[in-house]
Amino acid sequence: MDRDALSGFLTRRRNDLRPADVGLHPGPRRRTIGLRREEVAQLALMSTDYYTRMEQGRSTQPSAQILASLARALRLTPDERDYLFRISGLDAPDRYATGDYVAPALLRVLDRLGDTPALIISMLGETLVQNAPAMALYGDTSGYTGLARSEIYRWFAHPETERARYPERDQDRQGHALVAALRAALGTLGENSPAGDLVRELLTLSAEFAAKWEEHRVQRRFTDHKTLVHPSLGEIEVDCQSLFTEDESQALLVLTAAPRSEAESKLALLAVLGNQRFESASQPGFGEN
Repeated sequence: MDRDALSGFLTRRRNDLRPADVGLHPGPRRRTIGLRREEVAQLALMSTDYYTRMEQGRSTQPSAQILASLARALRLTPDERDYLFRISGLDAPDRYATGDYVAPALLRVLDRLGDTPALIISMLGETLVQNAPAMALYGDTSGYTGLARSEIYRWFAHPETERARYPERDQDRQGHALVAALRAALGTLGENSPAGDLVRELLTLSAEFAAKWEEHRVQRRFTDHKTLVHPSLGEIEVDCQSLFTEDESQALLVLTAAPRSEAESKLALLAVLGNQRFESASQPGFGEN
């Protein structure tokens, strides 16, 4: 672990960012040009004290989880993220592997979408980050662990809960689409990958998945028109548009409704409900590693 290199790198990257770059309001009487240390710590879901000691070269070796969260908070590029891991004494993660890293370009767009549901997912359907309206619509889908991080896994392993937000008439179509997306991911990641692990587990767990897998459909959705079911607002008809990273490993999903429609009114209400929930929620934190 190169503490001097880590200190200099974190300090420079923090000073290079502005509050608007990460979706924060600068506030009055702001003296700091870049981000404050406490703001970086908040974005990375870690204690300000531990982050401060990292910048000052006084910390213990950070975990991969903390480094991944810092890479997201500081909007690091893949090359910068790899460098962060290496100077911290850890191997750089596989760029196609699932994890907490989020492409900075997608985060910048998401930061500007406060009035409609939007979320960033991996190619295995793992929610990496979601805005307040998306949380109000889907619930918090970013806190799962293991294979359950994948929407595809939950769809077939826990159908009684995962499918509740889709009308019964649309569930078969959604299941086919998820399986086709998983086969496309397997083609990219290979058998010895989280995609392969997911396929093997679901083949033993779900006869429905096995039947759909045998159809050999391969497709990634760039656009979709679907109906979602909210527990309080009922059915909401939306258009879903996807913005992919260059390697298509992550996608920003943006949900909108037709102008002046009932669905548009419901999404507007969701934005209000989501913001209220977001503002009242307390921030979790990491312990030291």
